[in-house]
Amino acid sequence: MNETTVFKPCDLVIFGALGDLSRRKLLISLYRLEKANLLEADTRIIGIDRHEGDNSGFIEIIHESLQEFLNEIIDEKIWARFSTRLAYLKIDLTQMDQYPLLNALIDGQSRVMVNYFAVAPSLFTNICQGLSKCGVLNEESRMVMEKPIGHDLKSSKDINDAVAEVFNEKQVYRIDHYLGKETVLNLLALRFANAIFTTNWDHNTIDHVQITVAEEVGIEGRWDYFDKTGQLRDMLQNHLLQILTFVAMEPPVNLEAQSIRDEKIKVLAALRPITKENVELKTVRGLYSAGEINGKPVPGYLEEVGANTESTTESFVALKVAIDNWRWAGVPFYLRTGKRMSYKRTEIVIKFKRLPHNIFKESFEDLPSNKLIIHLQPNEGIEIQMLNKIPGIDENIKLQKTKLDLSFSDTFKNSKIFGGYEKLVLEAMRGNPTLFLSREEIEQAWAWIDSIQDAWAHADVAPKPYPAGTWGPEAADELIARDERVWEE
Repeated sequence: MNETTVFKPCDLVIFGALGDLSRRKLLISLYRLEKANLLEADTRIIGIDRHEGDNSGFIEIIHESLQEFLNEIIDEKIWARFSTRLAYLKIDLTQMDQYPLLNALIDGQSRVMVNYFAVAPSLFTNICQGLSKCGVLNEESRMVMEKPIGHDLKSSKDINDAVAEVFNEKQVYRIDHYLGKETVLNLLALRFANAIFTTNWDHNTIDHVQITVAEEVGIEGRWDYFDKTGQLRDMLQNHLLQILTFVAMEPPVNLEAQSIRDEKIKVLAALRPITKENVELKTVRGLYSAGEINGKPVPGYLEEVGANTESTTESFVALKVAIDNWRWAGVPFYLRTGKRMSYKRTEIVIKFKRLPHNIFKESFEDLPSNKLIIHLQPNEGIEIQMLNKIPGIDENIKLQKTKLDLSFSDTFKNSKIFGGYEKLVLEAMRGNPTLFLSREEIEQAWAWIDSIQDAWAHADVAPKPYPAGTWGPEAADELIARDERVWEE
């Protein structure tokens, strides 16, 4: 998109505006967009929640949230401008007769109504029906919804069906905030703008791929939600599978939303099913026990506040995944994600095949493989590990592992690097669907995940324990070691 394009201002309506997601993520992101002068001048932000309050009280709460979660000093000039956009409306989302209160605030002629559903999916139907009945929607209106979009294929279809009764598919923006990260987006440029990678990105040159999403945090007071969900459905079904599709997809025809979505869906459709016949060889479930994070003791999963000590929900998952198509035949993808791991880290490791003949045996009996490491967080960047000659006038050529390191913050010092939410919220307000998920993507992913869940239920094996502050259970190391490979640490 051309940065000089003029976009229509919005009425951004946040349902659940006083909840954690809104206060910790959305409104922080909107303030940062304000600071970067990326919000259209007449755009308004309308908070909807069931608690009593007025505009001034809402503005005060948002200021307190910025002080708590912004991680920088509030610029009072920016805040003064930003706060004039804010308005609040008390609505019980289960009561249809309260939605007409929106009619006095929404200006459907001069602004686009963008409805952000920052609430539990159980309320989505209520909101859609309420919006439809009060008559504030038009063809330009949009809705944005967060994961989880269901907990299995059936529930996902039920949610999408309810939304589809009011919003057509072009109006629906399904968020996965990982798709707003610079390094995920840069995969498109890395793969399809650089011949060195475009022509070396298949089973002929790549040995295997690793995708790791490691979290330091535990349950963080979300016991009721997480114990019903587990790490497979909470993280792998969306974040890791989305990263996998960007790594594995074929070149899209162009950068339009549908072209990219089409290629991602092909990858999801090509995932080899994990079933009760192969689940024990292809998957590992783990559950963190008491340990240490950054030198401080932390409780185990079953010792968290409100825990059910009989729970068998997993906090760690490792998978060996096969993609049944020509490009990736014989190339395993190893995925792992867990809570209470050694440190926060999200990265992709592309490990290339060893050279078939080694003429540098004085340095290495077996030449190490080249690796491309894409760091998504905490420090975004790209690293290439290769071999170089050690300088010297020795008659023998001696090699050493070296790396080419592209840190985004160091390389692009004059460019503001935003988080995933800023990018996605802005694109939703501008009406660009490229970075959002289609219904077909979501349902294709759930169909594959449901097979794993069913296989686990049939096997009835408890998750394997791992101490907090480690990289997961030993079985995860054994999963990859069976193929004579190791996790990148």
